[in-house]
Amino acid sequence: MKKVTSIVLNNFKNDSRVLKENISLKNAGYDVKVVALHEEPLKEFDSIQNIPIHRIKLRTRKWSKHKLVQIIKYLEFIYKVVKKYKSSDTVHCNDLNALPVGVIIKKFFNKNLKLVYDAHEYEINDIPNQSKVSIKLKYILEKSLIKYVDKVITVSESIANEYVKLYNIGKPALVLNAPPYKEINKKNLFRKNLGIKDNQTIFLYQGGLSKGRGVEILLDTFISIENENAVIVFMGYGSLENLIKESSDKYRNIYFHEAVAPEILLDYTSSADFGLLFYENNCLNHYLCSPNKMFEYIMAEIPVIISNLYEMRRLVESNKIGTVAKENTLNGLKKAITEAEGLDKEKLKSNIKKVKAIFNWEEQEKNLLEVYRGLG
Repeated sequence: MKKVTSIVLNNFKNDSRVLKENISLKNAGYDVKVVALHEEPLKEFDSIQNIPIHRIKLRTRKWSKHKLVQIIKYLEFIYKVVKKYKSSDTVHCNDLNALPVGVIIKKFFNKNLKLVYDAHEYEINDIPNQSKVSIKLKYILEKSLIKYVDKVITVSESIANEYVKLYNIGKPALVLNAPPYKEINKKNLFRKNLGIKDNQTIFLYQGGLSKGRGVEILLDTFISIENENAVIVFMGYGSLENLIKESSDKYRNIYFHEAVAPEILLDYTSSADFGLLFYENNCLNHYLCSPNKMFEYIMAEIPVIISNLYEMRRLVESNKIGTVAKENTLNGLKKAITEAEGLDKEKLKSNIKKVKAIFNWEEQEKNLLEVYRGLG
């Protein structure tokens, strides 16, 4: 049984993509383990849905967050992972920050290692308003490491095409971050939990409540909407959570709902009438992304209203499952909302059902397993 070590530089508490991939690999007969970063009060050795986890404890963990100290922490992580897992058959590196670990093992300790690079983002420009120096440094790093990789996986067609142009490599495999297929019995949890009336239309934003995702534009739009029958629910957590809670106290059409467990998420999602994704065009990663939240809305069978970004627009317009704002502004969003409310609901529902049969984990899993079969 081939040993697969999947490396991720987070605490592996809410990483649904890495979990789905490892469940699929385990079911296909691989001996899998996720190696992550330890953080209290989580266990050092743990398991989630029968996937074993080793969270690496760092002696330097509590040191300061100065950039130089962060590098020391990173070097300690690399040292401990290499020492423990250099005999793996395959190392699966999730994101650019994990790739040096796999390359070091392959280059210096295990020439037979198969290395899979799973780029969850457009890695070199994944931060809003990123500096040109940062983009250049990441490009140099990725270019120098990717030549040691046996297989590259990405999360959108556009990002895959960019990797071909950037590094003159074969086209990466596409494994979209879609949820498992689920038949939906539409729920009414937001109306029940938040006291929203039956005649009000619920627009849902679920996901990270942080800057760069258009959260402020969504807030300003619904503050300015005079129609009290149009309400927005923010569900998630992040740095803008308090701003949303303050707005929900002041305005009757703005609501906050805390994040819920992944296994019940779609029950809540299906309780909305429309799903909102209004990422800002402030980095190439946003422009080219196919967010997992988009596929969650589709799986929950609710139409979407999105900002005008290339990959999301292509998906929505080609499948006729919602509306795209002409401009990524307050007025652009208002017009898209008005347009969405006028769409044929039965036609939308039919289109979404067709799309969810394609964009689900069971279909994406086939691409992942094909990558692993190709490793030999």
